Amino acid sequence: MKFLFPAMLAAASLWGAGKTLDIHFVDVEGGQATLIVTPRGESLLVDAGWPGFDGRDAKRIIEVAKKAGLKRIDYLAITHYHRDHVGGVEQLADMFPVGTFVDHGPNTETGKAADELAQSYGKAVAKGKHLVVKPGDKIPLKGADVRVVVARGEQIAKPLAGGGAPNPLCASAEKKAADPTENARSLGFVLQFGKFRFIDLGDLTWNKEVELVCPENRVGKVDVYLTTHHGMDASGPATIVHALQPRVAIMNNGHRKGGAPPAWKVIKASPGLEDMWQVDFAIGGGKETNVDESMIANLEDKTGHGLTVSAQATGAFTVTNQRNGKSKSYAAR
Repeated sequence: MKFLFPAMLAAASLWGAGKTLDIHFVDVEGGQATLIVTPRGESLLVDAGWPGFDGRDAKRIIEVAKKAGLKRIDYLAITHYHRDHVGGVEQLADMFPVGTFVDHGPNTETGKAADELAQSYGKAVAKGKHLVVKPGDKIPLKGADVRVVVARGEQIAKPLAGGGAPNPLCASAEKKAADPTENARSLGFVLQFGKFRFIDLGDLTWNKEVELVCPENRVGKVDVYLTTHHGMDASGPATIVHALQPRVAIMNNGHRKGGAPPAWKVIKASPGLEDMWQVDFAIGGGKETNVDESMIANLEDKTGHGLTVSAQATGAFTVTNQRNGKSKSYAAR
């Protein structure tokens, strides 16, 4: 009979052994790369960070994937066509197999930069299958229910299970100038694993977030909320954040990007929030609008540490900081 030492047990918990669904928030310096691994061993990667830097972001994603026991990425969902989200896809696909590429359809932006991104992404997509989704569609990840709630500027027409209640915050909701960029076209989804719920809306901007939860909250409550748009104040109004009532918020900011004090304060004031964890210390916020250092994966720039959420079907989950090994568990509610 084999026995595991405490360090081995901790590693097994962190990298997806057992019956947990694991969500790895990879540090891609202010972009997004979120790797989801189900208990059945299937994987969904959301975005792939930046291009260039000698494949830095692709290499970080692959390191996490291999530690999770993966030999390929089953689904790679692109939230929108900006360099910090889709830029690293071609490099990743050159170094690690990807089964199916998921997106909202063609880039809605035009110009030289947009055309270059489209060409790069097209080269990657040619290596696998391609799935275009719209609100209400399901990404067929085995072991979890992943429902698209926004895509290409549209929202789900009917509430998800647990959603549909009137949102009293809509009466005082403010609108901002219309956003013509790909941010407002972001593909976003809600993942359900038993009683555990996680939401990722990419870089969806203010008005589109309000539309999703007004006049009724079509999403309902979530356990873990990935802060929209890296915690920039062009996104994340209280209208949606407070309606979601997350227990834990994960901020995928960069050292010099996101983590804006106004957005940070909205999240911290959300009803029922127990904790916020950050991928990076936001230098623009100072100590007043950054969480405790023990809950920040990277205190300095370019260090590459991440955060991991390990969720049980009961709704209980644990967050672990890869930099210092700090873990905190949250009981099912």
